[in-house]
This record gives sequence, C-alpha cells and structure tokens, in this order.
Amino acid sequence: METLIFGIDYLGTLVFAISGAVVGLERRFDVFGVLILALATAIGGGTLRDVLIGSTPVGWLTNPHYLYLVLAGVLISYLLKDVAVRWKRGMFLFDTIGIALYTILGLQKTLDVGLSPTAAVLMGVVSAVFGGVTRDVMANRVPLIFRKEIYASACLAGALCFLALDALINESIAMLISIALVFVIRVLAVKRRWSLSLET
Repeated sequence: METLIFGIDYLGTLVFAISGAVVGLERRFDVFGVLILALATAIGGGTLRDVLIGSTPVGWLTNPHYLYLVLAGVLISYLLKDVAVRWKRGMFLFDTIGIALYTILGLQKTLDVGLSPTAAVLMGVVSAVFGGVTRDVMANRVPLIFRKEIYASACLAGALCFLALDALINESIAMLISIALVFVIRVLAVKRRWSLSLET
C-alpha cells in the first residue's frame, strides 16, 4: 500500500510538472519561467494541503526526488516541445491524470493524520486543483476551476467514491477505481461538453 501511495505521488508530480511546463512553452516563457510554472503546478496543491493538515515540513522540502521529477518534467517538455505545444490534448491529458492522482493521494494523506472524512475530501480536491489554479494565474489565464466545464466536481466524485469503496473492498483497489473515475468523468465532460452552468 505504501509503495502504491509513493507511486501515485511521484507520478502525479511528474505529470503536473509537464502540464505546467507545456503552458509555459505555449506562453513563450524563458527557461526559468517554464521551470517556475512547472514547480508551482507540481507542488502547489500538495504544499497547501500539507500546511493545512499540519504535515510539515512539506514533502518536497525533505525529499529531493520531487524536485528531480519537476526537472524531468521540464526536460521532457523541452524535448517534445513542438509536439507538446501543438498537441493541445497533451496538456489536457497530463492535467487530467494529475488531478485524478492527486485527489486520492490528498484524501489518503489527510485520513492518515487522523482528520475526518469530510476534511479528507476537501483536502483531496485542494491537492488536485490548487496547483492548476496557481499555474493558470501565473500564466494570466482564467483557472479551469472557474470555468463552466466540470473540473473540481470530478475530483469530488472520485473522493466520495473512494470513501464508499474503502469500506467494502481492498484499499489499493478502491484507490485505483476512484482515480479512474476522476479521469473518466473529466474526459467525458470535455468530450460531451457537460457543464454545471446554470445558464440556459
């Protein structure tokens, strides 16, 4: 179980770093700007979560592997620069994988420190979306969470799914199913133009 959680954490960091770097490349930021955007996207949500739940010092300050993963994400983005910038679905894919992974990771870490399921669900959503919000604000874009399309609500659905399944089946399987649910909801929402907008 611990190996699975570490795997989710590291994979989420990498894909979020790529997501941030691709936005920086689209905006024609210099190397330093791309690195900062990748870093903010990759560790922003996890940092806020850890501070709020009192898990300090935050993970990336004590484990250099997170920073190495951010650097790897930036390098991958530069190596695939032409493809990444032209292929808009690439950024969407990395962002969607990132929020799916970080939702369940954030929820699990919050439960591990003894907080309530309600707090865990909220921290799961914070972990998933705050890095993207930071990325979009720094890149002068309207954050996805403030747009009509389904984003944070997909994370909420995945978090609630995990809480329901965790009492019934193996915890690792519950995590994987819930991660898949966030991913599928987000992809279908964009493909089919689902929205929570109250506009008619």
